[in-house]
Order: sequence, then structure tokens, then C-alpha cells
Amino acid sequence: MKRLAVIGLASFLLASAAPVAAQPVLTPGYKVPRLSIGQPDLGGHWSNATLTPEMRSTEAGSRTRLTPKEIADLEGAIAKEIEDGNQPTDPNKGTYAKGGELPPPGTRPSYVAAGGAVGGYNRGWLETGDRVMYVAGEPRTSILTTPNGRPPQRKPAAAPSGPPRQPLPGGANAQFENPEARTLGDRCIISFGRNGGPPMLPNGFYNNNYHIVQSKDAVVIEVEMVHDARVVRLNSEHRKDDVRPWFGDSIGWWQGDTLVVETTHFPQRLAYQGSWEKLKVTERFTRVGANRLHYAFTVEDPTMWDTAWGGEYEFYPLNGRIAEYACHEGNYALEGILSGARQEERMAAQAAAARPAAR
Repeated sequence: MKRLAVIGLASFLLASAAPVAAQPVLTPGYKVPRLSIGQPDLGGHWSNATLTPEMRSTEAGSRTRLTPKEIADLEGAIAKEIEDGNQPTDPNKGTYAKGGELPPPGTRPSYVAAGGAVGGYNRGWLETGDRVMYVAGEPRTSILTTPNGRPPQRKPAAAPSGPPRQPLPGGANAQFENPEARTLGDRCIISFGRNGGPPMLPNGFYNNNYHIVQSKDAVVIEVEMVHDARVVRLNSEHRKDDVRPWFGDSIGWWQGDTLVVETTHFPQRLAYQGSWEKLKVTERFTRVGANRLHYAFTVEDPTMWDTAWGGEYEFYPLNGRIAEYACHEGNYALEGILSGARQEERMAAQAAAARPAAR
């Protein structure tokens, strides 16, 4: 326990030395609820869906607060998007063009990344959040809390995106040759975006929901997207080998009413801002109100950045419960992607065979 206390103090001091996040602010008169085992009660179903981006726009500069007009514009635009997107689909529209429909100009980047006409969904199937994120009553311009709301500059010797991955057979076409070359989201292993983390960030699309369960020995965070259970071992030590679980190796301890979670051993596919091998993420969960769960994270990698940095936001209660997200569509889509590539190869071979031989 002494070792854990020292680690927690060191992490706190390092976080305080950089512009990471302020101390969580409790609702006046709020008393943190406790479980029968004495722990603060963080349990329940929570969401972090929000219109506030991870990184601040360059136009906002060093400004951390949104103006009333900016809030009205953002929330008004999403309300109109929902209204327009929920109009009935035209049954006489005909078939989609090869490759699907491209989203119209101005479509948010997370939708474009999904491909097609918002991933082939009507707007009613999406839940991006319809409000900006408030922290201690302040409407934030970004989740990151660095001076400019963006990741700090990397060290000159640091690789821009971390060490290169082991190339797969097939070169540029490898993603159509091998299922393991597809994204983790395509393969239904973990969410696109960084829902599971750490750090745990909204994906700007849907299913940004969590279920927290506690015991005296562990805290489990069920991540709806895509049905993962992240286990935090309490009062434990990091593994001594170099095995790297999908969400890293997380240990935790209580620091007053705050759950501190330290994660190392990240796999390369879960790199954050280019860092993975030496990456350490320290998260802090604090119940600050009946409807507020403060979340702060600190990112460290001495091979990538000179100082620690991070961000914060507040979870809010989910209006409902998490149901199983089975990712069956991803399973079918993966088969379709690879078989479609094989069909294109057959068609190309047939076309080549039909061409007259060159003289």
C-alpha cells in the first residue's frame, strides 16, 4: 500500500506541474455516496457523448470557454441535423452508386470516416450527443486541457506516428488480402475511436456509454462499443512481462474519494498520438454530483514529450441501460470486403483475357 501511495502522489505532482486538469469541483452540499465496503460509489450507467471535440479549434486559440453564441450555434445545428436526418427515406431513390453515397459537403469528420451516407444509417440510429461538455459549470472548447487544447509538440527525435508496424504481405492492397490487416473496428475487436481507451474518449458517432461495477478487489468498466469489459485491479502491481492486452494493463487505488487508474503495457495498435511502447496514462474518476462523474487523464511518454499533458470532462447519467452490442454487422461486412475484392480480381482477370493480344 505504501508503494501505491507513493505512485499516486508522484502522478498527482506530475499532473499538477503541467496544464492538465483542475481539481474536480463538487456540487455545493453534495455528499459522495458510499458502498457497503466503504468505497465511493461510482457505479451505474454513464455517457460521455458530447459536441465538444477532443482537440480545440485553432480559431479558439487559448480560450477554454465557449461563448453563448457558439453554444447556441453548435446545439442548434445538431438539432437541425437530427430533424433533417430523420426524414423518411425516399423509396423511389433507386440503388446506391458503387462505393455508396458520399456525404454532402460540411458533413462532420466522424461521419465521413464511417463512409457512405453516414455509414448507411438514418440519423435516428446515431447518438453523437446534442450538448456541449460542461466541466464544473464551464462550457468547454475542448476535452484536452493543454494551453492550446491540442497535443504538445513531440520531441525532435520522436517518430511522427510511432515505430512503423510490421508490413503485411500484399503491400498497399494488404487491407483487402488479410482480415488481420483491417481495422480493429472492422474486426469487431474494439471500438473505432477511443471509447475504451485509456484515455476514454467519445467517438462522435454512437454508443458512447459505459457501465461501472465495483468490488473490493477490482473496478470493471463495461464499454458498450464494442462490448468490452475493462478490468482495473485494485491495490495491485503492473505485470512484469511484455504482454500487452488490448486496453493495456490497468491497476488502481483510492486517493481519498478519487479512483486513480494507471495503465501501461499498451499494444501498438492502441497507440495514442503516436505513443504506445512507453506510454503511461493516469486516469482519475471522482463523483462530484448526483449527475456528475468527473474524469481526468494524464498522458506521459518521456520518449515523445517533455512534459505530461491530458484533459478532462464529466460523465453524465445514461438515460437507460446498456444492451449488448454484438457487432454482427462488422462480421458480415468483413466477409463482404474480402469477397468483394476477390470478385473485382476475377472481373479484372476476365477483362484482361478478353482483350486482343498485342502484336
